[in-house]
Amino acid sequence: MPALPVSSLGCYASPPKYHLQDVRGFEGTSKGQVRRVGNRRKSILSDKIAGRDTPVAERAIACAGCAVCGAAALAFRGARVLRIEDLCLEAGSGVLVDGIDLAVGDGEMLGLVGESGCGKTITALSVLGLLPSQAVRVTRGRILFNGRDIARLGDDEMNAVRGNDISMIFQEPMTSLNPVMTIGDQIGEGLSLHRGLDGAEQADEVDRLLALVGLAGGRDQRRKYPHQLSGGQRQRVMIAMALACEPSLLIADEPTTALDVTIQAQILDLIGEMRTRFGMACILVTHDLGVVAETCDTVAVMYAGRIVEQGPVTDVFRTPRHRYTEALLRTIPAANAPGALLPAITGTVPPPGERPPGCAFAKRCSAALPDCAGAKPPRAGTGDHFAMCWNPAS
Repeated sequence: MPALPVSSLGCYASPPKYHLQDVRGFEGTSKGQVRRVGNRRKSILSDKIAGRDTPVAERAIACAGCAVCGAAALAFRGARVLRIEDLCLEAGSGVLVDGIDLAVGDGEMLGLVGESGCGKTITALSVLGLLPSQAVRVTRGRILFNGRDIARLGDDEMNAVRGNDISMIFQEPMTSLNPVMTIGDQIGEGLSLHRGLDGAEQADEVDRLLALVGLAGGRDQRRKYPHQLSGGQRQRVMIAMALACEPSLLIADEPTTALDVTIQAQILDLIGEMRTRFGMACILVTHDLGVVAETCDTVAVMYAGRIVEQGPVTDVFRTPRHRYTEALLRTIPAANAPGALLPAITGTVPPPGERPPGCAFAKRCSAALPDCAGAKPPRAGTGDHFAMCWNPAS
């Protein structure tokens, strides 16, 4: 194999023609491999927090049998594919998302992180127009996809975008896949709707997509039902469905939930390779800061329906400015000495309808000022890295 130039992205930018051969066989991985993946993730996260450059050999996810760790760098300064401006979502219980601003460009991976209930998933669903129409409504803001506001498109117009230009990998593949349809029929549905493929042409394309995500097997593979596949294989089917029409934007909502750590690495590596192959913009919704450290270029931290901090991953992890981000990073075991008491964030996230007009983190914050909860915090920071905080950490 020829030597490859190496970037800080590790094997996420590696050429698929080399790497896809190495990530297909993941069943039967040893406990030692599982430990190596976990330790590798902790090492990368610790390096990010400390502001160190991770050694080349540590940059790749330790997938079973992976032979390629180096990669050609991608230029993440492409045109903005998606721009969310001042988005506000409301339900009967109150404001769910309050004034969200996000942007992601060609080839860029944006991590959207935060505790459960902070608004990550509902923000992602709003981009696809999948909000419960009778329960949640967009009351303010725009969702610009390639310059076009898709927040207020009709059903027919949105159906032409969803699954074609924008695709999503959902959190639970077993509940997202239809149990009474073969995986070939489910992948073929999008090919028929958006690309007009049917018959033998559609079957050939389904086989190609399955092989692309490491599920080669032709007719035998395509005729399987979801219950005949493992959790990792089902998630690969979801990735194949999402990539069927080569979208400009891919949203992955907790794509490794309930998978063991080695298969998590396989799936994240595969998503990274597909991003490289198709030049897609990606949004990764997760609560795992280790995953963000390994895979993302930029990160947006959400709390109680607001973006509280945003910036390049290395900058945010090395010098967090919002007190919530700072507290999250302190709770990571990788950032603490062995045997030390693990810090915890006291209290709970306030539910919609009970959030103060100012900083919703004020009651849990050890550095809160008397006026923090009274008014919306100003933007602190310059350039790409900023936080919404009255008393920023640095």
